[in-house]
Amino acid sequence: MTTADSAAAKDWPGVRLHVVTGKGGTGKTTVAGALALALAGRGASRRRASGPARTPRVLLVEVEGRQGLAQLFDSPPLPYEERRVATVPGGGEVWALAIDPEQALLEYLDMFYKLGAAAKALKRFGAIDFATTVAPGIRDVLLTGKTCEAVRRRAREEGRTFHYDAVVMDAPPTGRITRFLNVNSEVSGLARVGPIHNQAEAVMRVLTSAQTAVHFATLLEEMPVQETLDGIKDLRAAGLPVGGIMVNQARDVVLTDAQLKRAATEGVDRVELSAGLAEVNLDRPPIVDALSALATEHAQRVLLELDQRESLSDCDAPIYELPLLNEGVDRVGLDRLATSLRDQGAA
Repeated sequence: MTTADSAAAKDWPGVRLHVVTGKGGTGKTTVAGALALALAGRGASRRRASGPARTPRVLLVEVEGRQGLAQLFDSPPLPYEERRVATVPGGGEVWALAIDPEQALLEYLDMFYKLGAAAKALKRFGAIDFATTVAPGIRDVLLTGKTCEAVRRRAREEGRTFHYDAVVMDAPPTGRITRFLNVNSEVSGLARVGPIHNQAEAVMRVLTSAQTAVHFATLLEEMPVQETLDGIKDLRAAGLPVGGIMVNQARDVVLTDAQLKRAATEGVDRVELSAGLAEVNLDRPPIVDALSALATEHAQRVLLELDQRESLSDCDAPIYELPLLNEGVDRVGLDRLATSLRDQGAA
């Protein structure tokens, strides 16, 4: 699909909250960062019919306290405030927020109960840690609640409806995502009425609406793929909106099916390989042996990935493939991933 084609075929019209989950080690934070850059670059060069161009603004939220976003964008540790971490060609902006449950609870207590200084006293006595430990569901309500507030926040400047055009959440891993997002069930035994209950209801209205999509980052390996399939099943059973599958570190297939099967089972033709290497004076036995082994390993890996890709295709969700970055993940690599997502219609 070309960039021009994808501009008219965006897969998530109306979605403003993109939740990214995935098994540990699949590059979930990298995928979330690339998606935020892709969304910030969406329509950055277009002009409004009635005035100057409006700069897309995207918020990237972290909820696990790992400071993964700061590392990804090579910035100092993020405080509990929204900070711009990147711009894209055309002027689009990516802002980031590392949500701290303790700070979110202080903000919540001041907002709903007007505790002010009293809330800080609770912090000194350890009451806040106690509350979020005994009732972990409250912690998830605070994290998702802060995110949903950013989604709903109205703009003050002319030409915008919302302060952020989109919000991307770097969410907990696949095994915990349904419980994390299904905040109503988590707090039902704690608060059936009152501000906490109302907050959970407001959060669920956003999370179960058409403006939310939960995307899965995965590798083409058996365990991540199985967790992705299980996670999608659990989300659908809970009535939460499934987004797309982001296959990270996808490798280009350079051999035909016949060549792959032969290389995986019988190895490569060593005579043919040696003859090709002789043209560049590299037909020495150790080199031939090493390249032959690499070809067999590559073929076996690609065949495994083809099987896993087929398993993913059965779950009725769009699949996007992000290229393997051999040189590592830096801003150049993130921009490459963002371009790939835009070209495939994910943003």
